[in-house]
Amino acid sequence: MILSGLLLLAGGCRGSRPAPTTPPPVDPARCEWENGGIIRGDKTGRTIALAFTAHEFAEGGDTVLSELKKHRARASFFLTGHFIANPNFHPWLKRMARDGHYFSVHSDQHLLLCSWDRERRTLVSRDEFRADIEANFTRYEALKLKASPGRFFIPAYEHYNRQITTWAQELGCMIINYTPGTRSNADYTGEADKNFVSTQTIFDSIIKREQTDPHGLNGFILLLHLGSGPGRADKFHFRFGELLDYLTGKGYELVRVDELLAPPK
Repeated sequence: MILSGLLLLAGGCRGSRPAPTTPPPVDPARCEWENGGIIRGDKTGRTIALAFTAHEFAEGGDTVLSELKKHRARASFFLTGHFIANPNFHPWLKRMARDGHYFSVHSDQHLLLCSWDRERRTLVSRDEFRADIEANFTRYEALKLKASPGRFFIPAYEHYNRQITTWAQELGCMIINYTPGTRSNADYTGEADKNFVSTQTIFDSIIKREQTDPHGLNGFILLLHLGSGPGRADKFHFRFGELLDYLTGKGYELVRVDELLAPPK
């Protein structure tokens, strides 16, 4: 039932607005790659892309968007179809577009695309993947936002393999993922989880990486979550303004992912 619904949505997408067949331009030599996806941009420029994913929760939405505006910074948001379909989140979606932020897809149904073992076996068919991504894009159309979603995207669970990157490119998309080396991607964990990582530990890991990496955080794709839900009281968005103070104080420009990864003019 779910798959047939996705296929119908995908068909509507193809009929009304064909997907591009060419992924967005990048300079391959200036990026770092993993399994065919980009995990870091140009390390010679003092630019960072803040990337947020969201599926069910967004309690940090007001704080994040307000702090970005206050710091004259832009970010990138990767949202599931489940998130986009929730009318409670529509004011934030409209605000993202109005404020000039980048936004794109994160999987319509938050699908796990490949196994967690070393083999990373693909768990979906090509048609299932295509239907899911096109359905995610279609969700945006009904909102009539002031901008269109971009073609860079972060897969659900930030997990993919080379076959998935190839299928994404067939849709005119390019997979990106967070730059490893900090604990920022753990801000969704709850206090009861075995893998819980505190906000202080996350914050300290970002500072440490900035201070110890020979290139600082140049070209970083720093992943955070727009919300963590009721299972986490230690919300990272309470420290988000402080993080922006630190980064801008160090001279970093906070840009959209398409700006970070664009080839030099």
